[in-house]
Amino acid sequence: MSKTVLVTGASGGIGSACARFFAAEGYKVAIHFNKDKSSADALKAEICSFGGEAVCVCADLTDEKQVENMLHTVERELGEVDVLVNNAGVSQQKLFTDTTREDYEQVFGVNILGVVNCCRAVLPSMIRRQCGSIVNVSSMWGISGASCEVLYSASKAAVIGLTKALAKEVGPSRITVNCIAPGVINTKMNSHLNAEDMAALCDETPLCRTGEPNEVAQAVFFLSSDKSAFITGQTLSVDGGFII
Repeated sequence: MSKTVLVTGASGGIGSACARFFAAEGYKVAIHFNKDKSSADALKAEICSFGGEAVCVCADLTDEKQVENMLHTVERELGEVDVLVNNAGVSQQKLFTDTTREDYEQVFGVNILGVVNCCRAVLPSMIRRQCGSIVNVSSMWGISGASCEVLYSASKAAVIGLTKALAKEVGPSRITVNCIAPGVINTKMNSHLNAEDMAALCDETPLCRTGEPNEVAQAVFFLSSDKSAFITGQTLSVDGGFII
């Protein structure tokens, strides 16, 4: 019997790569989106075109009720969630002294409250079944911090802290909780950077290039698979050696 994965923010670069990878491995895929319905629908059609099974689900992850309704839809259409990939996130670049309460609420709302809401939604079923995997997507800036990205860095550091603590709490229920910290990945999130900025970031990366979404997806899948059954509470950097 095939397993079910819920990927949040699956209409984006890393999220869609994760959805494709899990589908190729035989998983039923719940494609979460908030606003980009067209990309989510296109991804579903793509997965179904090669024989996969997928459903699109819309939710504002900062709204606990919407997350609960999303999960009910996933369970009705695909079955109980075996793997949760908390990938949805928003970035922001501005001086800390220019940030506002609205900025804080948006960044922390999606990047950490969204993770909390999704974990709370799937855990009762996982605990009852004594199995499951949660993979949270943080950032290398959650490890090292980034100038002009203070709120983003802080929210992604919170994801790492949540991962470590939750892994200890649900470990006795045979549930693994791990974290991925991507570096500079070739996605729309970095589309605001010009060629000079990208070249500078590549120069700072020991492997001298940006990463691809599929490379992150492979790491996410590994941390949810039987091959990592004795790994939990860890943060795996997929950054080409940027943070060592």
